[in-house]
Parts: sequence; structure tokens; C-alpha cells
Amino acid sequence: MQKRIFLLGLLVMAAVQVVQAQMGGRYAFRFLEVPTHARQAALGGVNISSGLEEVNAVSANPALMQGKTNNLLSFTYLNYLADVGQSNFQYVFESPKLGRNAVGVQYLNYGDFTQTNAAGEEEGTFNVRDYAITLSHAATIETFTLGATAKVAVSSIAGDQAVATAVDLGGTFKHPEQDFIVGLAIKNLGVMVKPYGNGEREDLPLDIQLGASYKPEHAPFRLSLTAHNLHRFDIVYLDPAKKGAINENNEEVKEEKTFTDKLARHFVVGGEFLLGQGFNLRAGYNHLRRKELVVENVGGMAGFSFGASIKISALRFDYTYANFHVAGASNYITLTADLNRFLKKKLD
Repeated sequence: MQKRIFLLGLLVMAAVQVVQAQMGGRYAFRFLEVPTHARQAALGGVNISSGLEEVNAVSANPALMQGKTNNLLSFTYLNYLADVGQSNFQYVFESPKLGRNAVGVQYLNYGDFTQTNAAGEEEGTFNVRDYAITLSHAATIETFTLGATAKVAVSSIAGDQAVATAVDLGGTFKHPEQDFIVGLAIKNLGVMVKPYGNGEREDLPLDIQLGASYKPEHAPFRLSLTAHNLHRFDIVYLDPAKKGAINENNEEVKEEKTFTDKLARHFVVGGEFLLGQGFNLRAGYNHLRRKELVVENVGGMAGFSFGASIKISALRFDYTYANFHVAGASNYITLTADLNRFLKKKLD
């Protein structure tokens, strides 16, 4: 156990040194940023400190795998924008020799597209697929847990494939007496080992996140605050084609970046309302998503997400509605089974 913790600590220190070389630029494999389950999506899409009993939380932060998820199996289906579908599997298991581990699969199907030649004549169809296979490990010492996830990601367009390898590194601190958790995660730290065709290698969507979740004693709710993209302060994009306001001199004044806007776009807020032993309601707000996807003079609920969870015996059902744009939203359905219950019944 001590050896595993020591190795994980070395990975974290090495990652901090590598981070400086992976700032800015173009990104590939952006599907790795898509939330893999309903709970994470409901809390704003970014959360690394809530979900100790959630088998899928390992995909957000491997250090959230803390013993309450042993032998939990989960399946998630996401009805994404423009009929894009995503399926996710996650299973957590423990053993005396191997410790605490998880395996997962993330699969996106973009559907079939019409293939044409240079003259615009149809020549059939082609498909686009993305998928990632993950293996996670975590170890706890007193109030701290360290975790790591190794992943292989493949993106396929009309039979041409790009391949990448990456790791997620995570850590959590759990208060010994209060329901208070602090999480840190370095996501998608890796390289593209095979680009499309003869193209150039591109950076992966690196993300450094820091967050905390707190449930006041006897209160029926838990609040979370998460900061993302901490390796790059300015993540504001201003459309150069967008017309500016006209001032008193009849001159166009383009929108400019402000410190407040730069800071605010890093934060995601989430809340969970614990209404019973097996029934929860959730909501989240992602300011970056709001600022980038809201339609001017139209408004809408871009950036907001809502979800619910109900547990019946050994099964838990989660649903989330996450609004991206006035043109559409995503719907998550997650079904989790506690295999311990089924194994116990079988033994009995």
C-alpha cells in the first residue's frame, strides 16, 4: 500500500512539471471533456469533490474511489446534441492483492455521414466514432486519498484513426468529522501517439481542477464549488466578427476582456438536495458554458443543468437535463447496480 501511495505521489509531482509545456494551442480528443454520467452533468459538468458513494465519480477524479463503491456496476446513455449518442460503462472492484480499482469505457457515436467526391457526387456513407478505455487505482491513508487513471483514447473518422494515451491524477482530503471534501485533479495529461493520416500531433484537452463540497450538519443539502482550467487564466473568447456598441461619437466600441469575466469563467457551482434515503435533486451552473453558448437577446437556460436520483433496493436511477443552447440540450440516463446485494441474495 505504501509503495502505491509513493508512486502516485511521484506521478503528481511529475505532472506539475509537465503542465507548463501543455498550455494553449489546439486540442484533439475533446470528447474526453464530456461528462460521463448524470450526477456530474447535473452539478454543472465539472465536479471533483462530490460522489464518494458514486461509482462513476472515478471518471471525474480517481481519488473519489474510496471504498463505498466496491462491486458497483453502472451504465450511462447520453442523448447529446444533434443526435450524437454516448454510452459509458464503469465498474469498481477491490481485492486484497490489487487494492481498489476501476475499469471504464466511454463511447461516442456521431452517426453516419454522406461521403462525396470533389465534384459533390455521393459515393456512399462513412461513420465517426470516439472511444476511450480506462483503468483506475486509488489508495487511502488517513484523511487523504490519491488516485490515478490510465486511458487509451481512439478517434475514428471514415476508417482513419488517431490514438492517444493519457492519465488523470487526483487527490482528495476528507474531513474526519464533518462532511467536507476538497479535491484536486489533473485531467488528460498525455500525448497523441498516432495522428490522423500524415497530420501533425495535437495537444490533449489538459485541465487542472480544484474543488470543494460541503454539507452542513443536519442540513438536507450539499454545495459544491469547482474551479477548472487553472493552468490558463485567460479562457475568454471574444468573437472578432461580433459588432460592438455605438458610443456617443457614433464610433463602434468592441467588447474587451475584463479581469472579472476571466475569473468568473473558471467556476462551476453545484447543489444536491437530499430529500430522503434514496431520493435526491440536483442543479448546477457553468459560467463558461453560459457565456459561450447563450444567444444574445434571446436568453434561455444555457449553462444550467438539473437532475434527479432515486434508489430502489440495489438499483439507482439518475436523470439529468443539461442545457447548452436554445437549439438543444443533453439528456443523461444512468443506471447503477449494487452487485453486493445480488451476490448476497445468491449466497443466501
